[in-house]
Amino acid sequence: MQLDRLSSFPVTAFDADGALALGAYREHLRHQIDAGPAAIFAACGTGEFFSLTLDEYAAAVRAAVDEAAGALPVFAGTGYGTAMAKQYAAAAREAGADGLLVLPPYLIKPSQQGLLDHFRGLAATAGLPLIAYQRDNAIFTADSAAELARIPGVIGFKDGFGDLDLLQRIIAAAPNLTYFNGLPTAEVTARSYAAIGVKAYSSAVHCFAPEIAHAYEAGLDELLPAFYLPLVKLRDKGAGYAVSLVKAAVRRRWTDVGSVRSPLTDPLPEHLEELDHLVNEGLNLVRKQAVA
Repeated sequence: MQLDRLSSFPVTAFDADGALALGAYREHLRHQIDAGPAAIFAACGTGEFFSLTLDEYAAAVRAAVDEAAGALPVFAGTGYGTAMAKQYAAAAREAGADGLLVLPPYLIKPSQQGLLDHFRGLAATAGLPLIAYQRDNAIFTADSAAELARIPGVIGFKDGFGDLDLLQRIIAAAPNLTYFNGLPTAEVTARSYAAIGVKAYSSAVHCFAPEIAHAYEAGLDELLPAFYLPLVKLRDKGAGYAVSLVKAAVRRRWTDVGSVRSPLTDPLPEHLEELDHLVNEGLNLVRKQAVA
């Protein structure tokens, strides 16, 4: 699996009653796959993993696998405690997923030994490659990362913590893993991560404006001050906007994927106006580059 560039983290579609809307979800997936990311990461953070029942999760992962049809790998999120993570992992494997993104355990802050035990337990039964997601309450030391890399089945490390000094030491201790920039709006830090050898990243912008995402990846640096930095400023105006703002943009530009599930809330109307303006600004820059 070539995962050395941006990947798509699609949103999960819900209907007006809040139920899983597989038709809209499949349409959204087709837009994502046609745009050519390195991989699809279904039912992860942007896909509201935390809000999905096990049956909904299995259906969402199965739909992603069907739509990808082997053209690119499909990873699925898993999380909570070890016992529940194993259940979601089994559902992902049965649905045909190619691997798992292991989200931080629920609520508690585990010790380094606890984190490693979590991955050993999951790896023993998952039957799929695992990517660790470092953020919030799942922060590894360099020594623990070296131990993590020795667990059979662990292939990757996604960093959503943002401490490049720590990450550099982790890379030195565990050079055999594939590394990803997993910070929100990862494009803002993509150049910094690339400087220490981490070129792959998760792109929420790819969900609603893949043209912008791929243009920036290809070197259109004007997008940073004109689009990405203002987007981060807008994202920071509301709790949970890292998900709900992305979903609103998909809904307004492509497919009616519905609202976010509580406890997330949809963006305020004035923030949606700002979002529309920013997307138009970004697309105009991409069009100008294409003409030049």
